[in-house]
Amino acid sequence: METEVKETKGQVVSAENPGIVAPADWQPVIMGILCNWCSYAGSDLTGTSRIQYPPNIRIIRVPCSSRVDPWFIIKSLQTSADGVLISGCHPGDCHYISGNYYARRRFLVTKKLLNFVGYHENRIQFSWVSAAEGPKFAKVVAKVTEDIKKLGPLHKYKKENLK
Repeated sequence: METEVKETKGQVVSAENPGIVAPADWQPVIMGILCNWCSYAGSDLTGTSRIQYPPNIRIIRVPCSSRVDPWFIIKSLQTSADGVLISGCHPGDCHYISGNYYARRRFLVTKKLLNFVGYHENRIQFSWVSAAEGPKFAKVVAKVTEDIKKLGPLHKYKKENLK
């Protein structure tokens, strides 16, 4: 599967489906599913520290990364998101003892499943960010945004939006 986005006639073409195009100034929508205790607190620290990061992420807070059902990821990609970032406590530091170990195993299987059904494996990404790692959260969001931009859009655009 191709990993670089193609640009033709001022339009961005999806890596998975060449029939999906977007305007040249297209920006991806990234669904961020963050654990309450570490990653969400890290994103909050990023904001209160005024550290800049791409505004492409839409954050959903969950109690623990183990709470993320694969259906959340699938539904996000089917409806509006061009990519999904799931982030939780570092392994071994989970506030629910071993929740992120369960999440890590589930994420690996989910990533393989989504790759099998046709989504590029970089459409979903996982990270471990603690509450004290605001700058790391900004770097993760910037990297995920750049990776998704390389893959192009996942959803069709209305013809009147393409000029």
